[in-house]
Amino acid sequence: MKINLCGVRGSIPTTAPESQFYGGKTSCTLVSEDDDLLVLDAGSGIQAFNNKDIPRNKRIDVLLTHLHMDHIQGLGFFGPLFMPDVEVHIWGPSSTQSLHSRISRYLSPPLLPVLT
Repeated sequence: MKINLCGVRGSIPTTAPESQFYGGKTSCTLVSEDDDLLVLDAGSGIQAFNNKDIPRNKRIDVLLTHLHMDHIQGLGFFGPLFMPDVEVHIWGPSSTQSLHSRISRYLSPPLLPVLT
């Protein structure tokens, strides 16, 4: 099993010189074994995945521990979401509203400029 810490920053991503050693991206961890890939949280660190290989089985599971902005702000910039041949399954905390409904608010204009 491989674990890659792609984002370990607090609530706000930063590029300040003092964050160069520890990194400035928000919460995201990639866990992989063989052809299985699990992404824990989708903070700004998820962009590191865009330079990685897609698993051969073309399925990626994303587990959102909670929906604070620092844990979902990279989701709209997650390349595999825009690849029709890749299955992305997003899992998250239960609520009276569906996860799809809650995430769709963030992934819609004007909040996310990528999809406008």
